[in-house]
Amino acid sequence: MTPASWTYAEGFVAEDEVLAAARARSEEVGVVPIGPGGGAALRFLASVLEARAVVEVGTGTGVSGLWLLRGMRADGVLTTVDIETEHQRLARQTFTEAGFPTQRARTISGAALDVLPRLTDGHYDLVFCDGDKAEYAAYLSEALRLLRPGGVVAFDNALWHDRVADPARRDEETVAIRELGREVAAHEGLVPVLLPVGDGLLLAKKEWAPAD
Repeated sequence: MTPASWTYAEGFVAEDEVLAAARARSEEVGVVPIGPGGGAALRFLASVLEARAVVEVGTGTGVSGLWLLRGMRADGVLTTVDIETEHQRLARQTFTEAGFPTQRARTISGAALDVLPRLTDGHYDLVFCDGDKAEYAAYLSEALRLLRPGGVVAFDNALWHDRVADPARRDEETVAIRELGREVAAHEGLVPVLLPVGDGLLLAKKEWAPAD
């Protein structure tokens, strides 16, 4: 894909002033949110799934959360987890500016691997992960428990700045993301796809299992 085509695809669904403001706040606090193309893909997913319950790992300043909320059902609730309470305050500001009532987004402050085990099994339509890359494999295990059959897990940064495709790159985060991709691709209970949007968006649908 040429740079011009990539840029065209990334901007195909335009972001509004609320998202632009959230991105500006991200720069101020040193957070790198999902790109516009990935955000549009998340909104599309939430819409197709008619998502009523979504989990997000990595709240940031609300960029990805807002994309998700805009695709979810009108009665849907986003549960978003982040270790930084200040980031979550900024995310709540983003959601308010976008016109979402406070009950549509539940922010939980804490480490993801402490919070996720406390959430309800089989309750969620979509789990989006954009947290600690070294913990991605653990997020997958939690997501498989949290998702209903037919639900989808999504991982941002699946190409990790072009490092994942380069076998010479052996740093911890790159190796973790590369191994996650292999695990998802080989998992018999998942239908995977890797989308080259933004920095890569890895998706997998949890297959319906026959009743016991």
